[in-house]
Amino acid sequence: MTSEQQSTFQQGKVRKWQEDKGFGFIETEAGESVFFHVSEFKAPRRPVNGDEVVFTIGPDSHGRMQAKQVQELEFVQQKIAHKNKKIRKRNAHKSQQADFEEGQKKRLFLGVGFYGMLILLAATNKLSWLVVAWYIALGVITYIVYAKDKAAAQNNNWRTAETTLHILSALGGWVGAMVAQTYLRHKSQKADFRVAYYLTVVINLAGLLFVLAGGDVKGLL
Repeated sequence: MTSEQQSTFQQGKVRKWQEDKGFGFIETEAGESVFFHVSEFKAPRRPVNGDEVVFTIGPDSHGRMQAKQVQELEFVQQKIAHKNKKIRKRNAHKSQQADFEEGQKKRLFLGVGFYGMLILLAATNKLSWLVVAWYIALGVITYIVYAKDKAAAQNNNWRTAETTLHILSALGGWVGAMVAQTYLRHKSQKADFRVAYYLTVVINLAGLLFVLAGGDVKGLL
């Protein structure tokens, strides 16, 4: 018998079990017969003939080879399945976390890019600096309102109406709302809220385009 066979778990069935003597034999998948003692049976019951088991092989106190760490096959399979389930769950969580962090970067880049575009338009006299200041101020205010609403939700306090959040977003605070939804994970899973949020973004950008096309800035503000 090789050292590899001795150190790794093997599978077999209990044969010739002698209850009165507390020992029997395990027939391996290779057709070999291996002695084992009840003290090596790791289950809260006594073994019976036909039990499917897994085991290792090693020497007893006299150097004779016998089956050790004999366990029920079904129990071992359940342990392996449970362990694999935990691994899959952990890997799925890591994947979700990686996707979330990637989404954070993209949304932050979008927000910074939008503010950068506003500044560039203002620097080239195509947009009033007042509009830039308005967007930045509304973005900060909207983020703070989201943060307060999340804290209120966690503490069961008075909440901010969703209509208020959408109005802030439509007026120009949609970048702050986007950052808050991403980094605070607030209002980011509610489908109908997200649809309404995207609508406010469209409305606000339409107003911005109106201003850039020569419309009255008061139409945006």
